[in-house]
Amino acid sequence: VQLQASGGGLVQAGGSLRLSCTASGSIYRINALGWYRRAPGKERELVATIIKVGYTTYADSVKGRFTISRDNAKNSVYLQMNSLKPEDTAVYYCNAGGSSWNPGRSWGQGTLVTVSS
Repeated sequence: VQLQASGGGLVQAGGSLRLSCTASGSIYRINALGWYRRAPGKERELVATIIKVGYTTYADSVKGRFTISRDNAKNSVYLQMNSLKPEDTAVYYCNAGGSSWNPGRSWGQGTLVTVSS
């Protein structure tokens, strides 16, 4: 499945953004969907994942601020990001086909989120 991410941009600290990722085909049979990010000079890290039954997993750094959701009817996964911090600045990638803690083989193209202080 091909993934197309959107919704990144420039926001001030404390602000909000909503990322969207739409798949080229049905995501109904895909167990895990997720968001990962890569900050400048750092390794890629898990942000959040959601599996079919709705169980969610979050990195400690985003718990209570970010919310992942999926809409199987729209073949989409979302990441609502609130109370953004400068350290959230990164390229965010959506992913499909992995597990709660590991990515699958399908990646979106990435969308840049920049949080200014």
